Amino acid sequence: MTAIGILGAGGRMGKAVAEALAGAATLAGGADLGDDAAALAAEADVLIDFSVPGALLENLEAAVAAGVPIVVGTTGLGAEHQAALDAAAVRIPVLQAANMSLGVNLLSFLVREAAARLGEDWDIEIVEMHHRHKVDAPSGTALLLGEAAASGRDVALANVSDRARDGIGEVRQAGHIGFASLRGGSVAGDHLAIFAAEGERLELGHRAESRAIFARGAVRAALWLAERPAGRYTMKDVLGL
Repeated sequence: MTAIGILGAGGRMGKAVAEALAGAATLAGGADLGDDAAALAAEADVLIDFSVPGALLENLEAAVAAGVPIVVGTTGLGAEHQAALDAAAVRIPVLQAANMSLGVNLLSFLVREAAARLGEDWDIEIVEMHHRHKVDAPSGTALLLGEAAASGRDVALANVSDRARDGIGEVRQAGHIGFASLRGGSVAGDHLAIFAAEGERLELGHRAESRAIFARGAVRAALWLAERPAGRYTMKDVLGL
């Protein structure tokens, strides 16, 4: 069986990935910030990284040195990290995704397809809800869906994004993509893309009930990536989209 090493093993997602390996792969070991990523890479067939942005460069270096594919689910990455991922992908298979859920990535594909086929008389709104402790809004997944919709219409999201509405006289602009963020309770993650026209409405949505779905997606991505040549991949490649 494929041996998977977990970077960020002590975190919530790292622990969820370890649980998701049962029956699908073996655990090569785990490492946290400050641990020897190179030693783990030497024992693994594939690495899954759910650590922190500050550890990514070292983790990529270890993966490249060992010639081991790496799945990166770490969020909050900047331009420097993206450049490092590009450089590593010249040498090894690299798969990066802000959301590892198979359902969310299929939803993103469907949103793009709907946006490409429906005209600007269909208004697009992205609604998301998360637990009360989430500090960023809109969520990364909501922005992923917004980017998918904008791509379907061949526009830049930055030019058509409406993040907040408040007050009187705020008329909705045709072609814009609106976002609404709700926070409360223990919601793991709900996302809804609404396409609304005169007399009809299309709603495409996804509900995450636990972190286990992200861990299962990461394991599936790792098993898929183990058979691929060097290059940069996404979850859409895993799904064949």
